Amino acid sequence: METNETKNLNRLKELTALYFKTLKPVNNNQDDYVIQIKVGNYFELGCIITDLLKLCILALDHDMTNIDKKKNQAINVSLILETVLQFFPLDEMEFLGYVGEVDG
Repeated sequence: METNETKNLNRLKELTALYFKTLKPVNNNQDDYVIQIKVGNYFELGCIITDLLKLCILALDHDMTNIDKKKNQAINVSLILETVLQFFPLDEMEFLGYVGEVDG
């Protein structure tokens, strides 16, 4: 007969396989991981990168006077937040909810 600890361990392994999806190992190396973001095209990727850089400049200098005034330099905060939301490990958070239930 299977012990309670063995059952819990097996259940944790099942849940881990189902929910740990945000970080993916690089070449099966358990020390390095990648995270993927979804973008529509290279232009959107460029917008994300430039807006992140502009946001960092603004955070450091508290003004945007160093940025080229010829182009629209508004920071698309919505785009940045959408990108950061893709990084949020929601599946893993759901897993943690189940982990709290396994002990009982």
